Amino acid sequence: MDTNRLQEVKRRYNIVGNCDALNRALDVALQVAPTDLSVLIVGESGVGKEIIPRIIHDHSPRRREKYFAINCGSIPEGTIDSELFGHEKGAYTGAIGESEGYFGVANKGTIFLDEVGELPLATQARLLRVLETGEYIQVGGTQIRKTDVRIVAATNVNMQKAISEGRFREDLYYRLNTIPLQMPALRDRGEDILLLFRLFAMQMAEKYHLPRITLSDEAKQLMLQYKWPGNVRQLKNLTEQMSVLSEKREIDLQTLSQFIPQDPESMQLATIGQSESHSYENERELLYKVLYELRGNVNDLRRDMNSLRKQLDESRGLGGVGAYAPIPAVDADNLSVATVGNQPQGNVGAVEEAEAEEIREPESLNLSDMGRQMLEKALERNGGNRKRAAQELGISDRTLYRRLKQYGLENR
Repeated sequence: MDTNRLQEVKRRYNIVGNCDALNRALDVALQVAPTDLSVLIVGESGVGKEIIPRIIHDHSPRRREKYFAINCGSIPEGTIDSELFGHEKGAYTGAIGESEGYFGVANKGTIFLDEVGELPLATQARLLRVLETGEYIQVGGTQIRKTDVRIVAATNVNMQKAISEGRFREDLYYRLNTIPLQMPALRDRGEDILLLFRLFAMQMAEKYHLPRITLSDEAKQLMLQYKWPGNVRQLKNLTEQMSVLSEKREIDLQTLSQFIPQDPESMQLATIGQSESHSYENERELLYKVLYELRGNVNDLRRDMNSLRKQLDESRGLGGVGAYAPIPAVDADNLSVATVGNQPQGNVGAVEEAEAEEIREPESLNLSDMGRQMLEKALERNGGNRKRAAQELGISDRTLYRRLKQYGLENR
C-alpha cells in the first residue's frame, strides 16, 4: 500500500479518514483501475460508495472517455431497458425517435451501476450478455450492436440472499464480482467520525458565514458510541442541523442528545443476551397444542374404527357368519396398531368387554397432564367460552365436552 499515493487521492477527492478498512478499499480501487475487470462495491447506504468508481475511471486508460453514473433503483422497470440499451423509433408508445442508450453513448468509457441489485431479471439477462460478449440489441430492434464499456457496480443488498430468493441471477453476480470491494460502515471507522464532523462543520461555517461548532469531550464519546444507521450522510445532515439550529457553538452532551435520535437500537450495537434470560413458554405451549391435537385425531380415528367394527359384526351376525376377519384397532397413546383376533359371534359378553377395554383411554401421566393444562389455558384465554376454546384447539364441541368430563372440569 503506497501511503503517499493514498494521501494524494484523499486530497483530490476530498476523502477524510484514516481507518484501515477505508485505506484498503482505496488501495484496491487504485490497483484495479488500470485493468478492465468488473468491480462490485458492497456497503450500506450512505457510506460513500459512489466515490470509488470515479477513482477507478480517473486512474484507468479510459479516463478521457465518458463516465456515467446510473441509479438502477430510480429508473422505472418499464423503461430501464430503453435507458440502458436504447430503442428504435416506434418501439413503444412515446418512442418518437431512436435512442442509443447509455451503453451506446458510453462506448470506450465507464458505466457505474448503483443499486444494481434492483435491476429486473429481464434486464439482468441483457446486462450479462453485454458483460460476456459486448453485444446487445436495442428495444424494438433486430440488429446486434457492439460496445466496449467498463462496468463498476455497487449494492447495499445482501446478494447471496437475493440469489437464493430468485431476485438476482447467480451467473451475473459472479460476472460483476470479479473484484469485490467492501466499503466500511461509519460506526466501524472509529476516530474518522470526529474528523468528518470537523470537515462538515467547517464547510457549513464557510458557506453560511457562521461560527464553527465544536464538540465537548462527553459529546465526542456519544458520537463515537452512536450506531449511525445512515452512515456518512446522516452525520453530515446532523452536523448541518446543529450548525444552523443550535445557539451554542460548543455542542455539549445535552445539546447533542437533542439532535441524535433516542431509539435504543441506534444508540448501541446489538448485543447477545444471556441464554438464561430466554423463555421457552411459547415453545412449550405450542408443543402442548400439537400433542393435544394429535391425541384428539387418533382418538377420533379409534372411535370410527370401533364403530365400523360393530357395524361389520352386526351385519355378519345377521348373515349367519360366525367369525370376522381381524380389524386393526388404534391405540392413541402408544400410536401403534394392534390386531384384534377372531371372536366367536356367540360370545357377545366377551366382545363387549373387549370393546369396552378398547374405548377406555389408558394414557400416560405426562400426556394427561399436558392435555389438561392445554384445556385449562384455552378456556382461560377465551373467558370460559367452550365453543371458542374448541375452535382454538381444533377439536369439536363434543370432544371438548368429553375432555372436560374426563378431567373433572365440566363445571368450569
